[in-house]
Order: sequence, then C-alpha cells, then structure tokens
Amino acid sequence: MGRRRKGRPLNGWLVIDKDGGMTSAQVVSKVRSVTQAAKAGHAGTLDPMATGVLPIALGEATKSMPYVLHGDKSYEFTGRWGEARDTDDIDGVIVDTSPVRPTPEQINLALQQFVGEIQQVPPAYSAVKVQGRRAYDLARQGEVPELQARTVVVDRFELIDCANEDEARFVVDCGTGTYVRALIKDLAVTLKTVGCVSSLRRTRSGPFTEGDAISVDKLAELWQSAPPDEILLPVETALVDIPALALTGPQADRLRNGQAIRVIGIENGTVCATHEGRPVAIAHVEAEDVQPVRVFNL
Repeated sequence: MGRRRKGRPLNGWLVIDKDGGMTSAQVVSKVRSVTQAAKAGHAGTLDPMATGVLPIALGEATKSMPYVLHGDKSYEFTGRWGEARDTDDIDGVIVDTSPVRPTPEQINLALQQFVGEIQQVPPAYSAVKVQGRRAYDLARQGEVPELQARTVVVDRFELIDCANEDEARFVVDCGTGTYVRALIKDLAVTLKTVGCVSSLRRTRSGPFTEGDAISVDKLAELWQSAPPDEILLPVETALVDIPALALTGPQADRLRNGQAIRVIGIENGTVCATHEGRPVAIAHVEAEDVQPVRVFNL
C-alpha cells in the first residue's frame, strides 16, 4: 500500500501573482504552508526576477498541469540596451557592452523578424536539458552548454514605449518554449547592439490571467475567512480548450476504472470526459474508442 500524503486533500487551481525575488518553488512552498494541501505544483517556472501569473495546481489538478505548461503565454517586459549579461537578465554579470542605442523606428522595423515561427537558441541559464543535465547547472559550474536552435512561435511582439534611450518596453504573446530573455538578446543583435531583460511580468499563462491572480499574502488572508471552494478554481479550468465529452453514469464508471468505452460519432483527439458537469478523465479518442489517459479522483 502506498504511503498516504500528509495534508488536506484539496483539488483545484490557485493563480498566484508572484513577487520578484522569489523562485517558483518557494511560491509553491508558501502556498502549501497556507493551505496545508497534500499535493501542489506550479505549471510553468517564472525566473526569480520575474513577477506575475504563476498557476498552482492542488491535488487532482496536478494531472491537468501539462495543458497549462504547453499553453500560450503573454508577457510585458523591459529590455535594456548596451548591456549583455551571462543570464540575459539584470540579475546576471555583465559580459559585454555596446554604445549603440536603437531608435523606436529601428526597433519596430526589426520586430517584424521575430513574429511567427522563428528559430531560437535557449539561454545558457535555462532548464533545457543537455545530455541529461540542466543547462543552468552547467552554466553555474562555468561550463558553456551547447544548446541547439529550435522552432518557437511568437504571435505578437510589439514595442509599447521607450522611456529613455537605454530601455524599451514590450508586450509578447508566444507559444510554449519561447524564452523572452532570448528574444531580447537576439533582437539586440539584429539592432547591432547587445541587450538584456531588466524587468519581466507574465500576464497570462494558458487560460489564467492577471484578473485571476492574487498575492500569497492575499491568499493567506482569504484562507482565514472563506472556505476553499470559494477560493480555488475548478480542476477543469485548465482544460477549457479541450472538447468536453458528456458521459452516462456507467460510461464514467468504466473510464474511472481505466477501461475504454466506445462513443459513436466522436472525432479523434483529446477530450475532457465529464459526468454531471464534473471531470472524470482526460481521454484520447481514436476511431470512436475513448481511452482514459489521466483519471480524476473527484
């Protein structure tokens, strides 16, 4: 028999507005401390210097985390010209400088090259694995990880304003795997200078937005005055982009027991199987056969 987890069996999502200076793991630890949840995890790391939307899954919601991790993201950030840093953000050590400062007109012209499917090499300080090791672990040990370019999708990359000649503020909508730090580094190279990120805020992660987000301190306050059901977002919130499949009671019981069912007239793909409005399983459909992939114990 498996060892029972300590803590409360809470199921659902919290969207934390992360403060700068905290790691994503530290946020999860604070959330668990406040809620006493038996199981919790974050759906998409934010750099310590970054702020903004950090979805936290509790209990059964952790089974839907991949659909947030691989969802689209939105950011507002500031790029600083003339400074290249080893981490590609303001927390790093300066490794190069340049006197060149691009004009707003030059920036807007160059941005056209960074929209759509583009090739991007992840930063050395990233979680990408190189021969089984995280790139940032290699970088911290003084090694230079050899990272390959990969295709990422940028739907929107716009200049908001230039507060001064040294900095420019941007908004980005992008697909999974896109690094904002790499965007500003590559943009700076195109503009014949160097650059890094001086501030970064995530405004959307999958279906979760700033409007859903609360600080850890606010969570602690609410947790003392309201029941969890009034604070937690439902498990299925992360699955809004997946077609729903309503089941009968017997069909739901079969899926919960890991058995496939047959549904006539349903298209191939991934579905969120439900019964009486509650999620039963994430399932894969092929040739009208519905096979459970992740079953929810709700």
